[in-house]
Amino acid sequence: MRLTDFWNRMHRHFGEAYAESWARDYVIAGLGGRTVEQALADGVAAKQVWHAVCQVVDVDAKLH
Repeated sequence: MRLTDFWNRMHRHFGEAYAESWARDYVIAGLGGRTVEQALADGVAAKQVWHAVCQVVDVDAKLH
């Protein structure tokens, strides 16, 4: 998954403004206790991060 695809999915699910805030502030245990932004900055693949997001929030099946 490309990073642009990842952010498109985040924006579609959370909305433009909230996606950025959520990615910056919400800590996900499945990402080693990191936020989305931290995990991506640490080199975790966008696809892996997206799967972790899907495990903690009810994401529309069309976005999986």
